[in-house]
Amino acid sequence: MDFLGLPVFAALKGKMQWHQARQGVLAENIANAATPGYVAKDIAPMGQANLKLASTNTTSGFAALVTNPKHIPAAIAPSSGLSGARPSSSFEITPDDNSVVLEEQMMKIAGNQMDYQAATSLYTSNLGLIRTAIGRGSG
Repeated sequence: MDFLGLPVFAALKGKMQWHQARQGVLAENIANAATPGYVAKDIAPMGQANLKLASTNTTSGFAALVTNPKHIPAAIAPSSGLSGARPSSSFEITPDDNSVVLEEQMMKIAGNQMDYQAATSLYTSNLGLIRTAIGRGSG
């Protein structure tokens, strides 16, 4: 039996991939903090992401669902295969019309990192439980 195919592992793997993609978008925001006219982006929360299984060449097998032919799918991280960056709502605009607030982005990165670490911790502990169960069952 493939234990890594269990729903708990699939959900945690998807959550970790989502956090990796979000980290890339937030890093892009920080990299463009001084770009005139740049609008900060964020990814839709995982429960609201419009993802579907697709036969693409991405490693994860997911692609963005384009709901309007005028929309251009954004590439977040080539390795993740996730897309769906959207403008982030910010309540501060700089004189050069840049909406990136570094403090806000750093807070989002810190929160994202903590959530990713929580998901990896749950993944590791569930894997440990499976290993323990297999060890007890065979002896």
